Amino acid sequence: MRNLWALIAGMFFGAGLFTSGMTDTQKVQGWLDIFGGWDPTLAFVLGGAILPMAVAWRIVARREKTFINGDFPNVSNTRIDKSLIIGSVIFGAGWALAGLCPGPSLASITYGGSGLFVFLAALIAGMYFAPVVRRGLRL
Repeated sequence: MRNLWALIAGMFFGAGLFTSGMTDTQKVQGWLDIFGGWDPTLAFVLGGAILPMAVAWRIVARREKTFINGDFPNVSNTRIDKSLIIGSVIFGAGWALAGLCPGPSLASITYGGSGLFVFLAALIAGMYFAPVVRRGLRL
């Protein structure tokens, strides 16, 4: 049953990413280009994500179990530290350069062309090498 709910949630998430334009690399790069040809339409996507999540967090704060009777994940770190800042900068730079982040890249896997596979290879390599880099930088 849990996998069915995960499938349904993933389908809604992917459809939302596609419908909102988050899988369109030029639209995303236009949103991030605040000093050039800025395209503010993805601000509505951001607002459309933040508002329901604010309500969801209020509901979750009063619950002890998930709706499918599972446990909520533990929050391991709530501090803004060097590791979070460096990771955010790297994520943002990659997002700006590629026009995709992990969710939209997977949602667009069926029509993304060869560039998408280069992005996915870089994504997998980054996940593999991140712990090595973290140890090397002592983060």
